[in-house]
Amino acid sequence: MEAADRLELHELPGRYGDAIDDRNWDGLGRIFTDDAVFDLTDLGGPRLEGLDHIRRFMADEADHPLTHLMTNIYVDEDDAGVHLRFRIVAMLPGRPPATGSYYDDVVKTSDGWRVANRVFKVKRGPAQAEREQRKLQQQQQQQQ
Repeated sequence: MEAADRLELHELPGRYGDAIDDRNWDGLGRIFTDDAVFDLTDLGGPRLEGLDHIRRFMADEADHPLTHLMTNIYVDEDDAGVHLRFRIVAMLPGRPPATGSYYDDVVKTSDGWRVANRVFKVKRGPAQAEREQRKLQQQQQQQQ
């Protein structure tokens, strides 16, 4: 993969965060393919199918944080395609910051790189679950 492609891919999370924070629903066309899928089920939301559905949900139904701070951005390429991974630190009104992870499958279109499939996860994989379980066990032992 060329350095220019990596640079463009690294800009996608920031462009997405700014589009959401600015309520620039048209700007989501610079992020997603027309037939993109955005899975928010881990957050308790729907599985969005198509750019129009993504825009409608973001404009009319989504509960957005005050700001999206995107971090830990990296690109992997394998036989299945190109994958973009990153995290969000979400600033929420009246609550502590929250975090989550984005798992994107991206494709290069005639207009540039776009997200074809995005999955949002509130919690990270098994290692995170194991740490949380150990912490809970330690708290229970301290209470005894």
